Amino acid sequence: MSSVDKALQTMIDNMPEKTGKSLEEWFELLKGKSFTKHGEYMKFLKGEHGVTHGFANTITALYKKKPGETTDDLVENQYKGKEHLRPIYDALLKQIKTLGDDVELAPKKAYVSVRRKRQFAILQPSTKSRFDIGLNIKGKDPDGKLEAAGSWNSMCTHRIKCSGQEDIDDQVVEWIKEAYNGAG
Repeated sequence: MSSVDKALQTMIDNMPEKTGKSLEEWFELLKGKSFTKHGEYMKFLKGEHGVTHGFANTITALYKKKPGETTDDLVENQYKGKEHLRPIYDALLKQIKTLGDDVELAPKKAYVSVRRKRQFAILQPSTKSRFDIGLNIKGKDPDGKLEAAGSWNSMCTHRIKCSGQEDIDDQVVEWIKEAYNGAG
């Protein structure tokens, strides 16, 4: 079982305690809804049932998942037409895995959420030529290529734009460590 699958299973196992319902019970509740967009499901779960963003996103993603699709498929699909960006993801993953055995990966349709006790990074092939690293580093001023996330992603405080593996230098690795340490 991959670390991604373990992280997802942990989230599913914790769902009844954290949300008041099992995954199957959430699926039953969603069956009668005529939503078409991911955000509509999210709004319903968060607004009507007080589910946290992370659980709402997981419930929605799994509910909308195609039969037989795995978390590995989600990652593979992110790089269709952007295969040249995959080495950036792989290099970042190698660095992130050295931070500790409490790192959880949660692939979504467009990005991979990286969590400890809470999300500290997002790894996203945003365009055909740009890979974005989103980080949560509270109280840190933007500095050079560590930009404010702005409207790019409201779940991050900062963003680093990459076009190749060479953009992952020692400073980027330090910022990732800082975000990891802040999520503990």
